[in-house]
Amino acid sequence: MTTLRQAQEPRVVVTGASSGIGEATARLFAQHGWEVVGVARRADRLAALADGTGIRTIVADLTDEAEVARVRDELAAFGPVHALVNNAGGAFGMASVEHGDPADWRAMFEINVIAVKNLISALLPALRDGARDAGHADILTVTSIAAHLAYEGGAGYNAAKAGAHMLMAVLRLELAGEPIRVIEVAPGMVKTDEFSLVRFGGDQAKAAAVYDNVEAPLLAADIAEAIVHAIELPGHINLDLVTIKPVAQAAPHKVIRGPLTPE
Repeated sequence: MTTLRQAQEPRVVVTGASSGIGEATARLFAQHGWEVVGVARRADRLAALADGTGIRTIVADLTDEAEVARVRDELAAFGPVHALVNNAGGAFGMASVEHGDPADWRAMFEINVIAVKNLISALLPALRDGARDAGHADILTVTSIAAHLAYEGGAGYNAAKAGAHMLMAVLRLELAGEPIRVIEVAPGMVKTDEFSLVRFGGDQAKAAAVYDNVEAPLLAADIAEAIVHAIELPGHINLDLVTIKPVAQAAPHKVIRGPLTPE
């Protein structure tokens, strides 16, 4: 049986779409026939994303409430929103609790928690329109295994991503009874151009060392596949929490370096 979602072009909003997981996700949705709206801060990267893909773009800093309101207003001109992928986020620093910079912690809470909350609040009316249009709608947030497993040097990021995890858990309860799925995707080690580089303040050597001699770390495309799959499942199926790690990573603090071999 053909569903409404199969019969017409659905619309998805992907944040953090200028690079990494967000960019890969936006491109994959477009390949699957979705109308994609990519949101990020960097106009030049968004222009490159839009080139030849048909992806619409909105330049915005989602830590600014006025910018979130503008995103909401721009999206209103496009029509219903069928899915929201909250991917924008980041980690800043690896300091201990004792020596961590409060500015880094504030920045992590702003982008990983408060911006996610504000965008969900702003777009819920459009998502409800999407649910009426297609039978259901989706809110998916990319967190991290750091939301579920502590590791030394990760306290600020652990706390921020745990906050995002609980935000999604509470939202799922609050939206119960509505045909809106609430999904969390929690990746482990994903090798992208920017995540570790940003975390280590642009120190290329430290960033590269994270993935040194790790057999087949995950790539952005791997997470994009999981995101698109979760949202394209039939509307009565909800993947509450999807945890994804490379085989070489048993936990945040336990990564096997070197070849994986049977005993």
